[in-house]
Amino acid sequence: MATADDEAAGDSPVDAVVERLGRPALFKELGPGLITGAADDDPSGIATYSQAGAQFGLNMLWTVVLTFPLMAAVQSISARIGRVTGQGLARNLDQVFPRSMVTGLVGLLFLANTINIGADLVAMGDAARLIVGGDKHLFTFGFALASLLLQVFVPYHRYVGLLKWLTMALFAYVGVVFAVRIDWGEVALRTVLPTAPTSREALTMVVALFGTTISPYLFFWQSSEEVEEEEARHAGALIDHPDEARRELSRIRWDTLVGMAFSNLIAFFIMLTTAVTLHARGVTDIATSAQAAEALRPVAGELAFALFAVGIVGTGLLAVPVLAGSAGYAIAETRGWKCGLEHKPREAVGFYAVIAAAVLMGLAVDYVGIDPIHALFWSAVLNGVISVPIMAAMMVVVTRRSRMGPFVSGPTQKVLGWVATGVMAAAVVGMAAAAAL
Repeated sequence: MATADDEAAGDSPVDAVVERLGRPALFKELGPGLITGAADDDPSGIATYSQAGAQFGLNMLWTVVLTFPLMAAVQSISARIGRVTGQGLARNLDQVFPRSMVTGLVGLLFLANTINIGADLVAMGDAARLIVGGDKHLFTFGFALASLLLQVFVPYHRYVGLLKWLTMALFAYVGVVFAVRIDWGEVALRTVLPTAPTSREALTMVVALFGTTISPYLFFWQSSEEVEEEEARHAGALIDHPDEARRELSRIRWDTLVGMAFSNLIAFFIMLTTAVTLHARGVTDIATSAQAAEALRPVAGELAFALFAVGIVGTGLLAVPVLAGSAGYAIAETRGWKCGLEHKPREAVGFYAVIAAAVLMGLAVDYVGIDPIHALFWSAVLNGVISVPIMAAMMVVVTRRSRMGPFVSGPTQKVLGWVATGVMAAAVVGMAAAAAL
């Protein structure tokens, strides 16, 4: 029996959308996928990619190429679940698996998100201190308060446009590669034929890179945002309106491919930039924001710190609502509470209470004594570990006809989803085995 994937597919995912929407409408269709991709390059991502380039040179570039089709498939699956069923990922998990199991998965998500929020806020505070001086703890608290107030009192869609412009600072990493001499033949070789990661440090880095790229909070976020988009347009779940499936599934595919391509392109150039600047000068362990900012000096000169700070703060302000919001969606959906960033606080008290708790508890990371760059790195490792059971559960949901009806994943998406889960699991097992030796 043909699935909706088979029916919606043209010569390529992009061609299918171009044919149905027309080129002028393409970029109007970008939404949850693009925001998810931008949020994926959060301070944790910047720190992890920078550390990878500094520590291992060109030898981790292959991870970006490998993760692109896998993360695109996984994020498309999470979006599909939300759009088809009209319910977020957590609610769907609750309908398929025992409540105790779902509660455990959601608890892991909340833990990982809280630590990630804290690490992001600390990095934002440290980045601000680079530019204006002063107490980084005060800056960290200020960013936490500002982010929380924006989430509670301003609909997310109103300020996300401004934050997207701040993330454009990340393109400075692309500019660096044109300002320094690079052996592109070596870059291509290391990307396609890297040195196999066998040491404990290398395997831990692989888990961190996978975890910061294919992060569990993004699964819950994109699924729930599809529901919010559906409600805003009064569109209805696809399972109840199958006539809209061709257009909607093509839109999701296009939106997700563009968002993940943006995310991975920036990741590739951050890693490449730090490899050809910091690693080439013998800086193989980034311990401070100042060291990380040095990678931008070839293109920004004395403004390197300012450009780095803008990138960190911009991506942090974009990502913290995604991290806190995904935790809010997950817990609210499993509890049957009203949820959504477009609702006023009095309409979704429990949802916003979870968001506030995640942000405020995340502030504790500022006082544990770990430097911001290492805090960001280890939050990425934690995300990599937690992703595995959540991805496996998500794959079960998207292949259940009792939930998805005729819109279960097609063969290609199903294979890529399980491959992504297997790759993440193998990396975690490899890291654990190396640590035990």
